[in-house]
Amino acid sequence: MASHMIPRERCDYSAIVDRPPLKLPGGARLVFWTIVNYEVWDISRPMARQVLPAPTGVPLLPDVPNWSWHEYGMRVGAWRFYDLYARLGIRPTLAANARICEDYPRVAEEAKRQGWEFMGHAYDQMPMHKHEDQAGMINRSMDILERFSGKRPVGWLGPGLTQTLETPELLVAAGVKYIGDWVYDDEPTVIRTAKGPLVTLPYSVELNDIPMMIVQHHESDYLYKRAVDQFDRLYAEGKDRAKIMALAIHPYISGQPHRIKYLEAIYDYVNRFEGVLHWNGEEILDWYRSASARTKPAAAE
Repeated sequence: MASHMIPRERCDYSAIVDRPPLKLPGGARLVFWTIVNYEVWDISRPMARQVLPAPTGVPLLPDVPNWSWHEYGMRVGAWRFYDLYARLGIRPTLAANARICEDYPRVAEEAKRQGWEFMGHAYDQMPMHKHEDQAGMINRSMDILERFSGKRPVGWLGPGLTQTLETPELLVAAGVKYIGDWVYDDEPTVIRTAKGPLVTLPYSVELNDIPMMIVQHHESDYLYKRAVDQFDRLYAEGKDRAKIMALAIHPYISGQPHRIKYLEAIYDYVNRFEGVLHWNGEEILDWYRSASARTKPAAAE
């Protein structure tokens, strides 16, 4: 099987209604998957996002205003997240640039202390396409996170969800078991690689504070409105088949004082319902593997 497969070659088209319904333990309807993203923005490069465009319309280096906007998330916003999830007893998945272990050990240590799941998110915040040695960067990132957390991550999210056509093979070779880059379903799926199968989990670009707040410029309460609408429909559908709802947040955005109460309100709303499981990516992966093994013969990849 050749690498450099286009996505359609990695997975056959599958309508969700044609699959046997997956069931969650205890009659639960929905898994709520929280993904927190902690990143390092290198001041020597253009910033990953711009909340304040350059005054001349041409990006200027160093980009101090946008760098320091991101830095607010690590100095202040992250601690609002830690307070919230400690209070709720939820241990999110942390999409972590491996470089946070070097540049922000205070932040990374707190995630480890609270038992968050570390998920590979490259070395620092730069698209996968920009790396001359992509395999080396992936392995280095996984090694750093493994040394820091004591456990090799099983999940991976590309910066900005970026992949090249060879990325899936490189991830499997580095020990990755699931990815969040393919946002095409409500359920986990399996894609083919030349190195063996890789599971995709239903990550989200729609319920994600970067597109919503920074690209589309919605008001602060919009995250709550959209999350409630997403939850209500998936919870109703979850009566018949398990559904997964992902929420992706960043401390420099949802950790801002004018937004944090709406993030908190999402959990207040969701937790009024029975049959909602707050799982991390590894827990979803383990459930999916056992549940899919019960509903169909193991796929010959």
